[in-house]
Amino acid sequence: MDPKDGGVDEEEEEEFGFSRNYFLAREIGGRSGKKSGSKLSDIDLADEKVLRAEASRIEPKHEKEIARLLKSYKDLYSKWLFELRCGFGLLMYGFGSKKVLLEDFASTSLTDFGVLVINGYLPSINLKQVMITISEILQDQLKTRMKGSTGKKAKTQQHFSSKSMEDLFMFLNGLPSDDNDSFVCLIIHNIDGPALRDFETQQHLARLACCSHVRVVASIDHVNAPLLWDKKMVHTQFNWCWYHVPTFAPYNVEGVFFPLILANSSAAQTTITALVVLRCLTPNAQCVFKVLIEHQLADEKEGMPVNTLYTKCREKFLVSSQDTLNSHLTEFKDHELVKVRKHSDGQDCLYIPLNTESLEKLLQELVSVV
Repeated sequence: MDPKDGGVDEEEEEEFGFSRNYFLAREIGGRSGKKSGSKLSDIDLADEKVLRAEASRIEPKHEKEIARLLKSYKDLYSKWLFELRCGFGLLMYGFGSKKVLLEDFASTSLTDFGVLVINGYLPSINLKQVMITISEILQDQLKTRMKGSTGKKAKTQQHFSSKSMEDLFMFLNGLPSDDNDSFVCLIIHNIDGPALRDFETQQHLARLACCSHVRVVASIDHVNAPLLWDKKMVHTQFNWCWYHVPTFAPYNVEGVFFPLILANSSAAQTTITALVVLRCLTPNAQCVFKVLIEHQLADEKEGMPVNTLYTKCREKFLVSSQDTLNSHLTEFKDHELVKVRKHSDGQDCLYIPLNTESLEKLLQELVSVV
């Protein structure tokens, strides 16, 4: 053998020795027959309320550096505004919460425009209500412009709450597009959030971004967020300008709505989750839900008929019509707080998919909230 190859042989011998020792160790370990008796279910998980209380006591670090980093992004505000005026959308990505950054940009650079904020990290979002609000803002802007330029009143105010999604899109696309500086800016925290990441919602948001008087500024945090969109949505509809803006800020607000890994799934946790959702609803809706809880706790296991619920809510002056009650029930069903099942006599009944302990805790919390 050529002595020049001696170094190579030594390296090969060293690798072979390592491999031999590895498989020998595996073989000996297999013979021992020792297996761990620990199970994942044996872990003593903490109550979520206790865990969150302990987490809140953790002292934040590098606050000055984070504040300095956020301040450095202010130099980009004029560029971002220019790109919005040119018809682009802004997509912010990078590690850390971008909630403070986007809201600071909106409060300092978008004061001349209508601004609407969507918190995509919430458990549920009513996208139709978002479109109704945008339509109302643009209609008011159009009325003000027409009155200022001609001295005449605009056409009769439209009522958008009764219109379908397609009707709302027709209204938004039918607005005059000669004034590019008049638009509503939609700030979407976590456009990749659980309530927004389904295909239909992303299609609606993409169509909304196409409207001449709507601009979108959004943030993403999930590593696979770009998979939500196809080529047309990215380059034609959303028309994204991508910005890497890591903030390293903690996800304090966004993390409230996600269960902690080390927390158990006790009744207390279930109650907290339901209460977070209910706090997003109106006081009347919360009171209607209380009526359902009280009925279910009174040993009414089969649920509550809709007509019975309507009668009780009318007596308490919680609803004025069946349509009002139906809108509350739609919210409950969308948030999976209420489900429907057949009564023994064949009629549909409403029931809350929680155990008695969770219902009692939830009722106590609602009494202190409402």
